Amino acid sequence: MSDGYIVCSSLSFSWPDDTPVFEDLSLSVPGGRTGLVASNGAGKSTLLKLIAGELKPTGGAVHVEGVLGYLPQHLPFQQEQTVAQVLGVDRIIAALLAIEAGDADEEHFAVIGNDWDVEERTRAELDRLGLGDVALDRRLGTLSGGQVVSLGLAAQLLKRPDVLLLDEPTNNLDRTGRDRLIEVLRAWSGCLLVVSHDRELLDEMDRIAALEPQGEVRWYGGTYTEYEEAVRAEREVAERQVRNAEADLKRQKREMQQARERAQRRASNASRNLADAGLARIVAGNLKRDAQVSAAKQAETHASRVGDAQARLDQASRAARQEDRISLELPGTNVPAGKTVFQGSSMSASYGDKPVFSDVELSIRGPERIALIGDNGAGKSTLLRRLAEEALVPVAYLSQRLDLLDDDRTVVENFAKFAPALADAERMNLLARFLFRGARAHLPVGVLSGGERLRATLACILFAEPAPQLLLLDEPTNNLDLVSVGQLESALTSYQGAFVVVSHDDRFLAEIGINRRLRLAGGRLTEDRA
Repeated sequence: MSDGYIVCSSLSFSWPDDTPVFEDLSLSVPGGRTGLVASNGAGKSTLLKLIAGELKPTGGAVHVEGVLGYLPQHLPFQQEQTVAQVLGVDRIIAALLAIEAGDADEEHFAVIGNDWDVEERTRAELDRLGLGDVALDRRLGTLSGGQVVSLGLAAQLLKRPDVLLLDEPTNNLDRTGRDRLIEVLRAWSGCLLVVSHDRELLDEMDRIAALEPQGEVRWYGGTYTEYEEAVRAEREVAERQVRNAEADLKRQKREMQQARERAQRRASNASRNLADAGLARIVAGNLKRDAQVSAAKQAETHASRVGDAQARLDQASRAARQEDRISLELPGTNVPAGKTVFQGSSMSASYGDKPVFSDVELSIRGPERIALIGDNGAGKSTLLRRLAEEALVPVAYLSQRLDLLDDDRTVVENFAKFAPALADAERMNLLARFLFRGARAHLPVGVLSGGERLRATLACILFAEPAPQLLLLDEPTNNLDLVSVGQLESALTSYQGAFVVVSHDDRFLAEIGINRRLRLAGGRLTEDRA
C-alpha cells in the first residue's frame, strides 16, 4: 500500500455571494477505500474540488501526500479530442513514432523521459477497463457516455497516483463497466476517496465518511450496508430518546402547573390566616413577601426543568430526523390493464452508416414497469426517444441531462407552464409534496442540486396537462444522492401509468417494482428472463 493520505485542517469555503459551504471542517483520510456520502447540496463535490486544488478555500488548508488523481463528475473533455489526448500520452507516442522513423531530435527524448513503455501501459489500462478495442486516435464524439467515463478513469490511473478522488464514477457505466471498475478498485493499494450514490460500489469501501449538514464528518467502519445498519440503530435509539423526552416534557409541564396551583392555594390560605391572626401589618407583609419569594423560586425551578426537557426533546428530534419522502396521489396517470400505450413494428435506427438496431418489435400494454437493459452504446437512449415520438398516449421523457425545465425560471414558474389550469395555491401545495416549501419553490431551476432538479422535473411532468400515461426515464439516478434516489423510488411507486427505465442500478430497479425486462444487444430487442 502506498503512503498517500489527505488532511483538511479547519477548512472553510464560501461561494462568491458569501453563501457558506463549509466552516472549520477538519478531516483526515487515511490509506484504503473511503466512501463519502451526504445529501445533494451538502458539498461533497465541492470538497473533492478543494482537495484537488480546483477551488481555493476561504480558510484553512488542504494537504495531499503523494501523487493525486482526480476524476470529476462532469468530465472536461471535448468531442474532437482523441483518446490519446485525453490519456495525456499523445505527445509521448508522437515522439516515439518520430524516433522509430529515424528522427533523433533531443526534444523527442526529453518528451519521452522514462515513459518508453507508455503505449504498453496504456493498452493494458484500457484493456482492464474494457476499452481494449478503442484506438488511440479515435475521437471522443464517437464513444458512448460510459466509455468516456472509463477513459477518464484510465487517464487518472496512468498517472500512478497515490491518492485517487472519484466523483460519481459509475455514472453512465453499464453492468460490465461497473463490474470492471469495482475490480480495479478492489485491487487499489493507495488512498481512495469516492463520492457515489451507487450502493454496490459503496459496499466495496473500508469505511464510510458521512458529511453532515453542519459541515461535520462522522466516520463509520465497514461497508455502506454496515453504515446503514449503524445509522438505523442510531435512529432507533434516538426515536426512543424522543419518546422519553416527550414524556419527560409532559411530566415537567404537569408538575409545574401543579406547583403553580399549590402556590396559589397557599397564598390564598395565607392571606386569610394572616387576616384572622390579627398580626401587625409590617409582620404580615414580611410573611407575605417570604411566601412570594418561595413561590417564585419554585416556579423558576420548574420552568428550568421544563426548559431542559424541551432542549432534550429538540436534541433527540434532530438526532431522529427522517429524510423527507415524496407521497403522491396520481389518478390522472392511471392506465387500465390491457390498454396499448405503445405499438412498434420493424423499428430500426442508425448513427450515420452504422446500424444501431433493426427489426425491433415492441408492445407495451397496461401499467407495465419495464427495465431496458444493455451495454453502453447498444442504443437504449435511441430506443427511448423512438418510444417518446410514437407513443399512443400522453408521454413524458426524462433524458440523462434533465433538461426539460427552463433554468432561468423558478420552480413554480416552470410548474405553471406545465400545469396552467391549476390554482396558485394548489401549485404551491403540490410543490410542497415534492419538498419545495416556501422560498425553495421560488428558486431558479439553474441553482438547484441534481436531486432538487429531478424533483422539480418530476413535479412538472407528473402533474402536466394532460397527465403522462407513459413515462420514459434514461438513467434517472445519475448524480443523485441516496436520499434523492429514495425520493425518486417513492414517487415512482405512486405513479399508476406504464414506464420504461434505463438503469444499471439493480437495487433501484427492485425497489420500483419492475415486472418486465427487455435487453437490447447486437441490434436486437429480446425479453430478459434473468
